[in-house]
Amino acid sequence: MTELESQLGPDVAAVVLQMPNAFGCLEPVRDVEELAHHVGALFIVNFQPVSLGILEPPGAYGADIAVGEGQSLGNELCYGGPYLGLFACRERLLRKVPGRIVGMTRDAHGRRGFVLTLQTREQHIRRAKATSNICTNEAMMALAATVYLGALGKEGFRELALQNLLKAQYAFDQLTKIPVVRPLYPKPFFNEFALELPQDPERVNQQLLKDGLLGGFPLRRWDRELANGWLVCVTETNSRAGIDRFVDAVKRALR
Repeated sequence: MTELESQLGPDVAAVVLQMPNAFGCLEPVRDVEELAHHVGALFIVNFQPVSLGILEPPGAYGADIAVGEGQSLGNELCYGGPYLGLFACRERLLRKVPGRIVGMTRDAHGRRGFVLTLQTREQHIRRAKATSNICTNEAMMALAATVYLGALGKEGFRELALQNLLKAQYAFDQLTKIPVVRPLYPKPFFNEFALELPQDPERVNQQLLKDGLLGGFPLRRWDRELANGWLVCVTETNSRAGIDRFVDAVKRALR
């Protein structure tokens, strides 16, 4: 927070915060919001959608713009994609949004319907100057996410988030019971957490592959100072038996 405050001034247009951050940790969002708005900057939050089943949405703590990646909402990865972007903003910023916004309305007979709204006509008559575009893949992914969320419902979505949280916490507890494994950042997290191993994580991953297991992400690839940093992700798809098997394999690899 001290470093962020030192960088802020009247020339700062926006502060972008990832929540949870790249290491899975929860950020002091209200403190960041206060600092950003104090200097007149926009507060933009990059959120993990599944986490909103149990965490407050960005709008609740003052975000002006919220963005996220919706792939985790019922869309499987296939050679790195495809993805769908999520975007929301305060009403005062709506007319500055490049894109298509769908609004709900009623027709002359009182029937509910959905129409494109706040849409600039240049998308149809001046394509060279258009500010937005949409492709079939994005529409398909958005439809899949809508079906997924509709099938889960409000309570199902909360349960999904809890499964992510509790299973990740169980894995964290079991892994940090290994005497040579330490938390890299001892802070609250959602479904990812960073550990410090006593040896090269790449070597540990190679050993895990022999057991048919995919290891964590070696943080050295992001920052050389995190030489033995290891980022582990656990989701609702991981069973307790699977987590126990992973922990046992890590113990063998570290021997």
